[in-house]
Amino acid sequence: MSESIRIGLVGATGLIGTKIIEQCIGREDVRLTGISRREVTLPRGIRMELFVAEPANWEQVIEAVRPKALICALGTTWKKSGEDEAAFRAIDQHLVLETARAAKQLGVERFVHVSSVGANAMSKALYLKVKGEVERELTKIRFGRLDILRPGLLRGTREGDRRPAERLGIVAAPIVNLFLHGKYRQYRGIRAEVVAQAALALAKRAARGRFVHDNDAIERAAKTLPRIGNEAS
Repeated sequence: MSESIRIGLVGATGLIGTKIIEQCIGREDVRLTGISRREVTLPRGIRMELFVAEPANWEQVIEAVRPKALICALGTTWKKSGEDEAAFRAIDQHLVLETARAAKQLGVERFVHVSSVGANAMSKALYLKVKGEVERELTKIRFGRLDILRPGLLRGTREGDRRPAERLGIVAAPIVNLFLHGKYRQYRGIRAEVVAQAALALAKRAARGRFVHDNDAIERAAKTLPRIGNEAS
């Protein structure tokens, strides 16, 4: 049996966070601990700890739990932020970086961050600019291992405010994917559960370094996650 690893998760209420929780049902190689600002309805059969606390207290939770790896699936949308840049940055930038710095100070060795395709600190698009700035700052924190996932359009059922254009994009994604080749492959739609599988698989890896994963790399990483009931190394 492979060694069980304690993995922390912030952003447990979002699309990727909920898929990560689902992927841990029945797993013996992962001890998952969620940290959230609000309660989460956990799926039947999951064995995990969930701490509900204000972000100002997350450092105390991380200190108590002492995870070896932390997966960050934090994020909001322009609409949810009230179309206010400061409110958007408060979640997607400041909270992410504050959590990462606290984790590093408390001895967390590995950090897996779900970013976005097209992240670029020099982008004129606010969303991609913020994502790029966050990636740049995470690199400076110098975790033993840093994995940055840059998925394309996430395919999956979100809670709440799916926008009409986004819904249409998800429905059309399998067809559109057929026409995206070469450098455009990174923009293909990808299932949220695949991203979740990749995040878990990467959190378990001990090799040190900084790694950026596009859609193809995310799918390769997802395939390395041991199947439930077959966690033996």
